[in-house]
Amino acid sequence: MEKKQKILNDPVYGFISIPYGILFDLVEHPYFQRLRNVKQVSLTHYVYPGALHTRFHHALGALHLMQQAVASLKGKGVKINKREAEAVMIAILLHDIGHGPFSHTLEKTLIDVHHEELSLLFMQRLNDEFNGRLDLAIRVFTGKYKKHFLHQLVSGQLDMDRLDYLNRDSYFTGVAEGVIGYDRIIKMLNVVNDRLVVEQKGIYSVERFLTSRRIMYWQVYLHKTVVAAEQMLRLILQRARELADTGRAPWAPPSLTYFLNHRITRDDFHQRRNDLLDCFAALDDTDISTAVKAWQQHPDPLLSYLSYGLVNRRLFRLEFANEPFDPEYVDTIRQALARSSLVPRQAAAHLIIQGKETNSAYTLTKEEIMVCTKNGDVVPMSSVSDFGITPRVFTKYFLCYPKEVS
Repeated sequence: MEKKQKILNDPVYGFISIPYGILFDLVEHPYFQRLRNVKQVSLTHYVYPGALHTRFHHALGALHLMQQAVASLKGKGVKINKREAEAVMIAILLHDIGHGPFSHTLEKTLIDVHHEELSLLFMQRLNDEFNGRLDLAIRVFTGKYKKHFLHQLVSGQLDMDRLDYLNRDSYFTGVAEGVIGYDRIIKMLNVVNDRLVVEQKGIYSVERFLTSRRIMYWQVYLHKTVVAAEQMLRLILQRARELADTGRAPWAPPSLTYFLNHRITRDDFHQRRNDLLDCFAALDDTDISTAVKAWQQHPDPLLSYLSYGLVNRRLFRLEFANEPFDPEYVDTIRQALARSSLVPRQAAAHLIIQGKETNSAYTLTKEEIMVCTKNGDVVPMSSVSDFGITPRVFTKYFLCYPKEVS
């Protein structure tokens, strides 16, 4: 008897399956296999050593949850035909295929194009290869298909992307606060007037999900040591590009060298899609790690100083504050760096990084979570939550600089 699916053992969910056919063919494609070499949570392993899982793990996990969601909704009488089910599964499988090395960290450094836009370009390229079989998946991904709830399952406040990454990142970091009742949330989903809703009896699970998401951001994704490491990596790539701009490009793997020597814009990707996607697909974490390791010995003092610090975990200090830092305080640190014999001469201006991080567990930039009450009314989550779940953005300002400052 011919097997209908490939069975995999996932550490988070146990046995998961990939149906043979286009979904399995997409997983086997080199563009998707590249995600094995892109870490899901960038440099978070500098704080949580187990956080070495990849975008490949995450995409397969999100596909698994989408299979459960489709089955649950169909069991409640929601009409999802075979083509639509396949399309929404393709969309979630490929939703992160446009991520660059170390996920979000280098998104504005090496390539100034958002990963979702690159994901769409990859999907369009794959659609050409698969003779139009991704047409419906692309419409679902972009929210242009008539059944809007399918798009919400891919990109919404309760999408399968978020349900998987919170659960998966919690598992691999060991941060128990991120554990969510993903299975109960999925079973509590329904569709009313073509919009995804949560049945009222699932509201506490959703509140737990929103709380966990906020905690995970500050405890894991925006942990001050993680942010410091990511800022150092950005500085390293910026310095390498500065050297390249003056004709002194440091050695790097060919895939990275191309992006150091060329400032590629979103217009370039649209005009030369196939060539640039192939260049981009050749670039992953291993190229960056190899280059940074080699740059420890580079004659440029700033590049070697930063590279040595990142490779050997001599990370910058990072301070968070609720308000922007006093310029006089920043200047005091700058002067101390200029006097220090432990940092490269005349590098003080490069070694102080200011910025801000924001986190919003619940936002109105995506459609608000809607709750279907016991009497059949559909109301916003914020109006029925016992815990005062309201849209709010939390902002913290940061100051990052070498620890050599006394």
